[in-house]
Amino acid sequence: MFNLRSINVSLEHETAWVQAGATLGELYYRIAKKSNKLAFPAGACPTVGVGGHISGGGYGIMMRKYGLSVDNIIDAELIDVNGKLLNRKSMGEDLFWAITGGGGVSFGVIFSYKIKLVRVPEVVTVFNIERTYEQNLTTIAQKWVQVADKLDKDLFLPMIFDVVNDTNGEKTIRAVFRTFYLGNSTNLVAILNKDFPELGLLKSDCIEMSWIESVVFYTGFPLGTPTNVLLSRTPQRLNPLKIKSDYLQKAISKQGFEFIFEKMKELEKQMLAFNPYGGRMSEISEFAKPFPHRSGNITKIRYEVNWDELGVEATSRYLNFTRLMYEYMTPFVSKNPREAFLNYRDLDIGINSHGLMGRIVMLKVWFMGTSILKRQITRG
Repeated sequence: MFNLRSINVSLEHETAWVQAGATLGELYYRIAKKSNKLAFPAGACPTVGVGGHISGGGYGIMMRKYGLSVDNIIDAELIDVNGKLLNRKSMGEDLFWAITGGGGVSFGVIFSYKIKLVRVPEVVTVFNIERTYEQNLTTIAQKWVQVADKLDKDLFLPMIFDVVNDTNGEKTIRAVFRTFYLGNSTNLVAILNKDFPELGLLKSDCIEMSWIESVVFYTGFPLGTPTNVLLSRTPQRLNPLKIKSDYLQKAISKQGFEFIFEKMKELEKQMLAFNPYGGRMSEISEFAKPFPHRSGNITKIRYEVNWDELGVEATSRYLNFTRLMYEYMTPFVSKNPREAFLNYRDLDIGINSHGLMGRIVMLKVWFMGTSILKRQITRG
């Protein structure tokens, strides 16, 4: 699949056919070469493959405005076990539903997707500011979980915690707010000064640029990096890491954040990323695609640990740290079931071994059962 990377953009229809082996960076670059007013809502890692990304739903910095990648898939081409090339009509709606978010399992070999492009302004705004524990971070974090899913849907404002050393060499908690807004800086500052004044955003913190330049910025490249860097298929880092996930459905108190910060400092290299939901994500039915994390979720939490040491001992140590942090978060996150993001492939949760039709049936049964359970818990 690596070499199946053709991308054909239609400005007339505001769509594109993209083969599954293309990377997100290649897709973004090809769209931007045709228009500075069209884009596609997908992830911030340009070396990720389109096929794998879409198979798990495909979330990114425009999901609060336009939903997931799979919410913007119009058609697909799939080769079945008999070698027959199928499109949406010939494969049927059940199979099409399953391959747009149901996971990269053996439904068939997905050859390409037809995607709906979305409109973006010529100018978007980004900022990247930091706040530490000593800068009233507990209050900022508590307010964030109260408002993040209710902010203007043009705004994506994640909150990422890690452990750093302060000026005295003592461990402290830092939060990074790397933010994207579909509009100019004047409007962005007005929104946040009204709805989230605790952050203390200044207009001087903001940078206006084109959408494709914001993709480069959000990837972590220095300002001014040429956009053709998105064509590289080499990841910026190649190191061992472990990722787990959770969903937050009730706000965390100041005391809760104090507990979380202390536990992070006890462990090594802990990073917790809070990616806000709400907006369009709350408007789309949980049955529309095999991705149930819609209305009712404030944020997805990503636990991530990266390390450079090699060997079984180092791997076991860092894996255990991540599992401990995940355990510490149990009181705060979704329950019955404890939800998780499929594409992180967390083997701690388990594996699936059903056949093709069994997978489709299990997906639909699980989704309906989960929804009923959620409603019963809400009413109870």
